[in-house]
Amino acid sequence: MIKILKMKDITVDDVLNRKIEDYGEYENTVKGIIAEVRADGDAALFRFAKKFDGVTLDALEVTEEEKNSAWERVSEDYKAMLQRAAANIVEFHKMQLHDGFEIKRADGTVLGQKYAPLARVGIYVPGGTASYPSTVLMNAVPAKVAGVDEIVMATPPDKEGRVRDEILAAARIAGVDRIFKIGGAGAIAALAFGTESVPAVDKITGPGNIFVALAKKQVFGTVGIDMVAGPSEILVIADEGADADTVAADLLSQAEHDKLASAVLVTADEELAKKVAERIEVRLADLPRREIARASVDNCGKIIIAESLGQAVEISNAIAPEHLELCVKNPFDLLKKIRNAGSIFLGYNTPEAAGDYYAGPNHTLPTGGSAKFSSPLSVDDFVKKSSYIYYTAEGFDGAINDIVTFAESEGLQAHARSAEARRK
Repeated sequence: MIKILKMKDITVDDVLNRKIEDYGEYENTVKGIIAEVRADGDAALFRFAKKFDGVTLDALEVTEEEKNSAWERVSEDYKAMLQRAAANIVEFHKMQLHDGFEIKRADGTVLGQKYAPLARVGIYVPGGTASYPSTVLMNAVPAKVAGVDEIVMATPPDKEGRVRDEILAAARIAGVDRIFKIGGAGAIAALAFGTESVPAVDKITGPGNIFVALAKKQVFGTVGIDMVAGPSEILVIADEGADADTVAADLLSQAEHDKLASAVLVTADEELAKKVAERIEVRLADLPRREIARASVDNCGKIIIAESLGQAVEISNAIAPEHLELCVKNPFDLLKKIRNAGSIFLGYNTPEAAGDYYAGPNHTLPTGGSAKFSSPLSVDDFVKKSSYIYYTAEGFDGAINDIVTFAESEGLQAHARSAEARRK
């Protein structure tokens, strides 16, 4: 049974209960895998496919024939659904596109900022017990909207050496250019450093298990990464008008992801809290992934009884959840008070699942409280900014004294002299 806590009896620190994990054992394993890929290239990737995925591959890259066959096998209804979801994601992410700017001064000085898309990005799509066409769309579509030249996808093969048809269909719709049957830390190393078959990329995005997360962390600096994601999180703020069964269903939608996933309800209505706890038990009974969800609810789930909706918002801002549902009568009033959350779902009729698959905003979100300082995956992750400066002789002459003074105050005489050299 999920824990029910009264805020008057605990502190926010009790609610957070976050600790820094020591992944030393895994980090050494990942370091070894990366070293093997750097040393042996494709040969290491073939070895890892056999060792970790249980399959002997003939080739690492998905062929055009495989892509076309998968497209034919996927039903027209499913492809139409993917296309509708992709259109929603395109519409939302197009609004994130930026124009540069330019400042022109009377003396002829020009200052500006320009945007340029990354040349090549790698997206990682997990395999294993489940596979995620939604991850393909959420990573590849923003890259495509940003204008990235080439999108390379890595995803683990199944025991037959195939990539799931729905994954390949989503990749076609999203505009992925090349797809490789590689997974885990080895895939991240291949994307970061390149092999005989796999091209090196400029940035890697996409979720994965602990080995993928640590590999992304270790290759950062050689390539960019989106984030190091932790277990999934949902926090629901609900008032007396919320339906207990619906709230229970939404909490379980994240609990089924991972035994370490966090599902939290904050409400000022004690009766609702009790009903939600009861409905969680009922819904768990026939949930296909109930073993995972059960562990998540028992170990990481909680219902917090706040003294008011205002206090519920304070608790939420302290937790900074990945997903935040405002299951309240007037969600837009509450929205103004939310400072820290990855993605926010408003009202009684907007489940978190709408954001995972279909609505348009990205589902790659900051976890572990990092919503206090970071943002969802967006077009911004696939572009970079450059500033530029132009001085006329007259314009620079007016700036020389200040530049020289500043440089000399830092003891950098060559800087000062490079400015002095241009004095009229």
